[in-house]
Amino acid sequence: MQITSSFDGGNIECIQLESEKDIQLKVRKDSQSEFFQWFYFRLTGAYRKDCRLRILNAGQCSYPEGFEDYRAVASYDLETWFRVPASFDGEVLTIEYTPQLDAIYFAYFAPYSMNRHAHLISSCLVSTRVEYENLGHTLDGQDMDYLRVGKPVKGKKQCWVMARQHPGETMAEWWMEGFLEKLLDENDPVSRKLLEHCVFHVVPNMNPDGSRRGNLRTNASGANLNREWMEPSLEHSPEVYVVREKMRQTGVDFCLDVHGDEALPYNFISGSYGVPCWSEELEHQLDVFLESLCAANPDFQTEKGYTKDKPGAANLQIAKNYVAQHFQCLSMTLEMPFKDTTATPDPVFGWSPARCKHLASAVIDSIARVLPFL
Repeated sequence: MQITSSFDGGNIECIQLESEKDIQLKVRKDSQSEFFQWFYFRLTGAYRKDCRLRILNAGQCSYPEGFEDYRAVASYDLETWFRVPASFDGEVLTIEYTPQLDAIYFAYFAPYSMNRHAHLISSCLVSTRVEYENLGHTLDGQDMDYLRVGKPVKGKKQCWVMARQHPGETMAEWWMEGFLEKLLDENDPVSRKLLEHCVFHVVPNMNPDGSRRGNLRTNASGANLNREWMEPSLEHSPEVYVVREKMRQTGVDFCLDVHGDEALPYNFISGSYGVPCWSEELEHQLDVFLESLCAANPDFQTEKGYTKDKPGAANLQIAKNYVAQHFQCLSMTLEMPFKDTTATPDPVFGWSPARCKHLASAVIDSIARVLPFL
């Protein structure tokens, strides 16, 4: 048997591999950071062996509650990711599975590779609706890909959508894939009508370096990008720096930042309630958006989520709050689960790439609904 993770997005340390009954592993920390939780590795040579894989430092991970009532994901072909049994005793995460082929991959959530990201960008550029710009480079020298969707005509609303500031939250880029597919579908009447009134500014992956390195939350320098928005720098957080500069060029009327939550088994929106500029008008816009999204997709709900910030108490280092305050606009974070949705569970796949993409489609419908109020 062998355990490997020396590939795009891989993360694991193999401690012991003497017996399939006691495969001992540890999650590696993020680059120059104390964050860790994302795992992704390949097991070979275990065909039809009853394997017991133990992640020994799960209890010391950044969000140990994320392993409670959790099932890992596995795949033979890197396309179909299904859930496998896992248990957590507060210290060790144990995955028990009998592989039916000679090679199998395990991960925290369905990975989204930089190769797939490159394919996503290339496929979008075929559309006449899209203009591409490389906003700059990451610390590892990767491109910061930006897509403008729609003709920049005066009077149109400027809608920003970005994903994967936290690289281990791969559901965010699966969501983005679905979002772009619907937005660029010339036969989709909602997208067609929406683009008559809006220009979309899309950053499908805010953190390419963290994605490739197999990090949970940080970039190559150890920066948590969603705490860098007040004072980003080219030396420490160039990803935020170049995107923020582009926002200042275009203006922002609507912003959605797409994430995943380790612990909460729900899809929900975190609004910018605590920013100094919060108003009845912004609250009405948010209410319209939430009501529409609930109606459009039963996987979304509004009863569970984060505690609202008190007036004036919002952390402006966070993207949704910085954008809301600086541009006086509706700005939100969408959170999706690593686990499954409690009210609408899927016993085979859990919360999955396909369901992420369906939720993205519903978000476009909801943007169309709130557009007259922006």
